Amino acid sequence: MEPAVDFQKLELPDVMVVSPKRHADSRGFFSEVFRDDAFRKQLPDVAFVQDNHVYSRARGTLRGLHFQTDPHAQGKLVRCGSGRILDVAVDIRVGSPTYGRHVAVELSRDNWKQLWVPPGFAHGYVTLTDDCEVSYKVTDYYAPQCDRGILWNDPRLGIDWGLPPDRIILSDKDSNLPCLSDVGPFFHFGH
Repeated sequence: MEPAVDFQKLELPDVMVVSPKRHADSRGFFSEVFRDDAFRKQLPDVAFVQDNHVYSRARGTLRGLHFQTDPHAQGKLVRCGSGRILDVAVDIRVGSPTYGRHVAVELSRDNWKQLWVPPGFAHGYVTLTDDCEVSYKVTDYYAPQCDRGILWNDPRLGIDWGLPPDRIILSDKDSNLPCLSDVGPFFHFGH
């Protein structure tokens, strides 16, 4: 029997593209967007506790780069159910051979891909179309005292968001985040 979901490792090997299968007929399609048993075969210690849903009205809306510190570090399984986004994960684990590097994956209703972003990575995305809906599962609850972030256009990271900087729409909070070099060593590779 064909697996319900496919996992693909990326240049940052702890970050994965998760592709659920779609079963289509004349009515539309059916998909198991998350299967605990399939996910635990790849990541046996991961358990999700909360689902979040975000709507962004305008193209160019950027949310990130966010992460939570211990004891409430979060892993995220992100998908885009409407529209298209460029989803980005940045390795912020001190001592990692990929520290400060990022991967960017387009997620959309059409390609049906999801991105697994484990704890120890900053996460953000930009909407590539108007009217985007993004949902994501997290491995720990939101904890404001552990909420941190990195500036979206930190020159050291060199992220190409796919849009000119003057087309980016940010919250006040995200506009004032520090650069990676000014963020404490919250995560260590191998721990």
